[in-house]
Amino acid sequence: MSSALTDLFPYPIVQAPMAGGVSVPALAAAVSEAGGLGFLAGGYKTADGMYQEIKQLRSLTSRPFGVNLFLPQPEYADQGAVEIYTHQLAGEAAWYETELGDPDSGRDDGYDAKLAVLLDNPVPVVSFHFGVPSRDVVDSLHRLGTFVLVTATTAEEALAVERSGADVVIAQGVEAGGHQGTHRDTPENDGAGIGLLSLVAQVRETVSVPIVAAGGIMRGGQIAAVLAAGASAAQLGTAFLATAESGANAVHKQALTNPLFTRTELTRAFSGRPARGLVNRFMREHGPYAPAAYPQLHHITAPLRKKAAASGDAQGMALWAGQGHRMARELPAGQLVEVLAAELDAARTAVSGQGDLR
Repeated sequence: MSSALTDLFPYPIVQAPMAGGVSVPALAAAVSEAGGLGFLAGGYKTADGMYQEIKQLRSLTSRPFGVNLFLPQPEYADQGAVEIYTHQLAGEAAWYETELGDPDSGRDDGYDAKLAVLLDNPVPVVSFHFGVPSRDVVDSLHRLGTFVLVTATTAEEALAVERSGADVVIAQGVEAGGHQGTHRDTPENDGAGIGLLSLVAQVRETVSVPIVAAGGIMRGGQIAAVLAAGASAAQLGTAFLATAESGANAVHKQALTNPLFTRTELTRAFSGRPARGLVNRFMREHGPYAPAAYPQLHHITAPLRKKAAASGDAQGMALWAGQGHRMARELPAGQLVEVLAAELDAARTAVSGQGDLR
């Protein structure tokens, strides 16, 4: 990785930007202060809301940090399928005593306004999810000294990221919790995700830009593995979701290690885009019928998810989590960074020692 970028954070540990209120300023600040790279999630916020969080984060740390944006989504959802799914959720609305959300609440997530904030008030790092920013956007951020990272889930997507002029590819394996950052949402590819180690190797042979590996990483030994495979750093989301500084709902945090939730799956049930979460009642009942319609389904189910969280009902929440969720540790975020760094050093030492065996 560019030494200018790695100089920003001593440890090769990036905290994933988890939207929906998880990646709050306190979490990002704690990670950055401990030597990792903390991230704010710009998704699902207003431009002013994002700006206020950036100001708050800057009051908590002088260390570098990043902000993540969602790319606007094309209009190719089947509106008839959206209407049918809406009717199927009528019982959920009655159960939670709330109205369903408006599917036409917006598909660009305020992208232009948020980008304007980041151009007027530059931050050290900006990452993008659900597509590739234009070359003009990348160049504009570079002129301000901002490093640009973009998610890719295949080697072909990584090549598109490199061609955009971005500094780093975030290689997201299928193990990752939350939304897969595919550049185009094509239902025929559901279930065809690539495991992280295979993806890192493929991306390493396809592009020359540095790689940040993301997907199911919970321990320092796993960080060592992705570094050995060709990554320059690792991005962890679920590992930080359970920390004290995380803004995740307490029910969500507890569910990560609750024996009632034994596995994760990719589902469209909550948002209309493939996202990995703990399998619960809502996912089982509605996942098989959810159409490819993001962000329409996200808006429709938002009131349901909010009421479920408010009532402590884990069976109606979007419990985003990676495949390593059972390994979550309830530690302060800064301490978790230190533990991961120590585990990484131990793993490297072990491998080096094995190399000396005769």
